[in-house]
Amino acid sequence: MLRRVGDHYEVVSNGVFLMDTRDGRSERLLVRAALEAVPGARRLLIGGLGVGFSLQEAVTAPELTGIDVVEIEPDLVTWHREHLTHLTGPALADHRVNVVVADLRDHLDSQPGRYHIICLDVDNGPDWTVTAGNEQIYRHGGLASATRALREGGVLAVWSASRSVEFEGRLAEHLDDVRVLEVEVRLARAGPDVVYLGRKRS
Repeated sequence: MLRRVGDHYEVVSNGVFLMDTRDGRSERLLVRAALEAVPGARRLLIGGLGVGFSLQEAVTAPELTGIDVVEIEPDLVTWHREHLTHLTGPALADHRVNVVVADLRDHLDSQPGRYHIICLDVDNGPDWTVTAGNEQIYRHGGLASATRALREGGVLAVWSASRSVEFEGRLAEHLDDVRVLEVEVRLARAGPDVVYLGRKRS
């Protein structure tokens, strides 16, 4: 469900709040930090369209030649075309952007060695997934799929609403140079948003 609250929009699934348009600093950092870690990156994947903050940041990078956005929920894509055009209309119209309505894991498995950067923001984090099936994205199988879809030296960036020590451990088993970035947000809950970064091994 997409609902309007004052000047902002919220996305709710089965009664659970997922995201809104109030504060996108950490979602933008997800993309910006990954771009800084891979100078000269050309192809970038965003897993999860959300309310579009990550996409808006990606299209500001002139060096990118291809930006794929994988979103499993077709209604969310439609809402961007009909209700959120003031936020993402220009970004979605960018000739480099390709929106794919598909399961993220299936897409990753079909794209070996394609991306310099993969940015994942499909849930509220590894420990707070939208559906039970999404848990697999953050486990060894899902991380292996993401790693295979990266080019050598490429970077995986993962957004989370909270820190997950167990996920950090799994990430370090698949990637090198794992870093954790924290961003304080203007929400009435404990703890900062978190961005994880890791580099594909040579």
